[in-house]
Amino acid sequence: MQHKRLSRRNFSLLAGTAATAAALPSTTQAQNDETNSAGWIDAHVHVWTPDTTQYPLATAAGFSKADMQPPSFTAAELLDHCRPAGVKRIVLIQMSFYQYDHSYMLQVMQDHPGVFSGVALIDWRADNAVVRMKELAEQGMRGFRLHSHNDADQWTTEPSMGKLWRAAGEAGLAMCPLINPTDIPHVAKLAEKFPDTTVVVDHFARVGISGHIDPLQLDALCGLARFPKVHVKTSAFYALGKKQPPYDDLQPMIRRVVDAFGAKRLMWASDCPFQVEGNHSYTASIALIRDRIDFLSADEKRAMLRDTAERLFFQ
Repeated sequence: MQHKRLSRRNFSLLAGTAATAAALPSTTQAQNDETNSAGWIDAHVHVWTPDTTQYPLATAAGFSKADMQPPSFTAAELLDHCRPAGVKRIVLIQMSFYQYDHSYMLQVMQDHPGVFSGVALIDWRADNAVVRMKELAEQGMRGFRLHSHNDADQWTTEPSMGKLWRAAGEAGLAMCPLINPTDIPHVAKLAEKFPDTTVVVDHFARVGISGHIDPLQLDALCGLARFPKVHVKTSAFYALGKKQPPYDDLQPMIRRVVDAFGAKRLMWASDCPFQVEGNHSYTASIALIRDRIDFLSADEKRAMLRDTAERLFFQ
């Protein structure tokens, strides 16, 4: 099961590190945002602890401490990045090397009531997948992540996946696929078959991970806008396009998805800790949406930086 860890690691490795640093905007806006009691929401972050005794890794699936890069990224370490940027709430995404054991993420959520929401990793092939979904939802999970391991074509044909999407729609939970651009047609089929199910596509469906924005891939992503309950995370800027702060080369892609989906179906996310490695930074990520893009209105920025994620993951 070595392939289980390739999706996240390949994504991070492909991102690389930026060649040069770029000047960042003033922190004045972030300081002003702190006066807003609601604060911003980061819709996609991973956390883990170096304590693998209390919170063991999924070694049976091939994971080891070598996969923990950086070795530690706890809630306290995360909040040190978030708070200065005016981010007060965060959606946690289950980390692959814990696989289906959500103990650590649930503990973080319990320790910080109201600060964190959660997206669980679900074994969609398991006979008890729907039961497990309901159990995790009772513990505060609001979404369920699907990793594409070159098997997304099976998502549309396996009855177990259909049961999950139907159950999520009935319960008001989100299905959150981590996919490549070639997988977009499979998500489209599921969205068409289960129109009542909320869908949140991670990281622009990785359009731009190759180093340039493929217009056909972007067209395919924007084509999902025809399904009213499909949403997109404008996230993981460190890994897309030129992979260099301040990420202005991504502005045309962001404009396309805003025009297609509307800001109310988009949400910003950092994808920490990967966004704070090398010469990338948390400030550079949020600043692209908050400060640098002039085609977004104040209302659109609020939607992408807070309101969409709040509606889907905190209400």
